[in-house]
Amino acid sequence: MACPLCEKRKPKRPCPARGDLICARCCGEQREVSIECPFDCSYLRESRSRDHKGIHPKDFPYKDIQIDDQFIRRHGELLTESAQQILAGCAKIPGAVDTDVQQALDGLIRTQKTLDSGLYYDSRPDAAFAAALFDHLQEALRAYRETDKQRVGFTRVHEADVLKVLVFLYRMGLDRDNGRLRGRAFLDFLTQHFSPTAPEQEPLIVPGA
Repeated sequence: MACPLCEKRKPKRPCPARGDLICARCCGEQREVSIECPFDCSYLRESRSRDHKGIHPKDFPYKDIQIDDQFIRRHGELLTESAQQILAGCAKIPGAVDTDVQQALDGLIRTQKTLDSGLYYDSRPDAAFAAALFDHLQEALRAYRETDKQRVGFTRVHEADVLKVLVFLYRMGLDRDNGRLRGRAFLDFLTQHFSPTAPEQEPLIVPGA
């Protein structure tokens, strides 16, 4: 019996996404490319460190926005809410991948930056999945700010804070991008660190801070 993907090599690896056996080479080449791998696949998990190339701080977008560890510690609740809303939004969009998250975050950042100029412009992405996530995050963050204001009686979450958190997540998403067509390394990372059921992790370090 040959691998059902290449029809050449002997299939040895169980593929949870397909429900059958495939060869090691096809697993490596088609993982998160033509195969929508579940996060708990052992071969996917083992590949994360190899696929993580990272991005140098000098190549970060939006260099005019400075973020340090102190800001992240001070706004941990907003960061957690934003990360959880990314996960919640993607859960409603079957097929959403890291590039959709990147486009949605970039659109929100550009939208937030227009607020500083006084000329509001909605930079909603053209791609359907990214646009749907953009809408979800925009409404979720608006609701979070309003709820927080009602709870404490004054505005604690300012537009500048939201902008910085979005930029931090965007940079983190770019840093985790594995370059695969259906890559979800960033969503996997958010699931491990920010989902309500995630085990307690070490504090996040701000790259280049």
